[in-house]
Amino acid sequence: MSATAEKQPNEQLGSWFVRSGWSKGELARQVNRRARQMGAHHISTDTSRVRRWLDGEQPREPIPRILSELFSERFGCVVPVEDLGLRPAHQPPAGAGVDLPWAGPQTVQLINEFSRSDLMLGRRGFLGTSLALSAGPALVEPMQRWLVPTASAAIPAQPGPERDLPARPSRLSEQELALLEETAAMFRVWDNQCGGGLRRKAVVGQLHEVTDLLQDSHPERVARRLYRITADLAALAGWMSYDVGMQPIAQKYLVLALHAAKEAGDRPLGAFVLSSMSRQMIHLDRPDDALELIHLAQYGSRDSAGATLQAMLHGLEARAYAGMGQVNKCHRAVRMAEDAFAESRPAEDPPWISFFTEAELHAENAHSYRDLAYVAGRSRNYASLARPEMEAAVDGFAGDEIHQRAYALNLVGLGTVHLLMREPEQAAEATARAITAAKRLRSERVNTRIRTTTHAALRDFADVPEVAALAERLSQQLPEAAASA
Repeated sequence: MSATAEKQPNEQLGSWFVRSGWSKGELARQVNRRARQMGAHHISTDTSRVRRWLDGEQPREPIPRILSELFSERFGCVVPVEDLGLRPAHQPPAGAGVDLPWAGPQTVQLINEFSRSDLMLGRRGFLGTSLALSAGPALVEPMQRWLVPTASAAIPAQPGPERDLPARPSRLSEQELALLEETAAMFRVWDNQCGGGLRRKAVVGQLHEVTDLLQDSHPERVARRLYRITADLAALAGWMSYDVGMQPIAQKYLVLALHAAKEAGDRPLGAFVLSSMSRQMIHLDRPDDALELIHLAQYGSRDSAGATLQAMLHGLEARAYAGMGQVNKCHRAVRMAEDAFAESRPAEDPPWISFFTEAELHAENAHSYRDLAYVAGRSRNYASLARPEMEAAVDGFAGDEIHQRAYALNLVGLGTVHLLMREPEQAAEATARAITAAKRLRSERVNTRIRTTTHAALRDFADVPEVAALAERLSQQLPEAAASA
């Protein structure tokens, strides 16, 4: 009887598949590409295998998780394994989700184990098999405990009677701590310059080493500083994972980063981590979740956030309101971002917020207006508001040798605005410039947006010579296999 049940067509998977517009061969190629990207080199899917899945065959892990991620990215929303009519091979182990204990020793242990798994399993397996994206109350409610006061766990407890003795002097010198902080800042520069795919494992390795240091006994001042470095590195590992399309892994690192920031007592850094989680939710078309995370960040850092951080949070608030179609609140948040940024003092800002320049402010505003245009049915009025902001962002990043990914992303954004304005020639020109920039990066996020914009241009303006030339250039200079290597 079970054999008969297995032969029933998987109507849920079939529905998502038809809506995706992919052929069976294209889906097979997408699965193989993602598997190679995640280290599951034993996966080799073909058209006949996809047909069997649609006919009701239950694939083994990591295929269900890969399909979940692919359809989530395709449709811009979380598509759980269960919604595809598939069964995960096993239940996620304890600690695999985002509802984790808010205590220093457990945070250190979880980051240490997760980073070690990422370093080791990524070479021969698939780290994401036990992970799934959390969203809605399952994500937001655990993060709210960031604000709940807890007893300081910055100094690990000693076993037995030694717990009553003073902590031993740290074996880390001031120079060594400063070098660790400088290393984290350097990794951020590389990420902005080259994309997340080039140095991600180096960041994960450094994160693992810092958590090793945190398992020693340190004075509270040193321990808090190490927790701050840990939070910074974990947040960067999460951001780089997001940039290369590893969504569940990215979310897990960001959650762990927020825990470490809490142990460090660094509310602004915690707010920054929440902002990265919010960006991921915007990417996955969950603006309501993004808004809750941003409001949590704003409330938690209300007495400690500098003007630059406040401006960034208001800019993201505008993005969330735009995605929800709340026009007046979006405009208000844009104005508040501009007002806060006018008071910023970059020389006093921590390194992790240094990316938020005037060009980045223009970029946030542009994407808010662009998103309003999409929500309003491709409104040219909102697109006309986005256009000067996006042009200012592109101009601001054009001569910036560090923020090359931002330059590429905003060129793509400018292309989408031109499409909304029904200016296909200008859209093709901006997107072609983005291809040139993308060739110097290792960012699947940039590559995916270029492909999406090019396909949209082809759909609406296939007869325009510049658009046809853009598609040809994309296939030659940024082929999918090479982009995901």
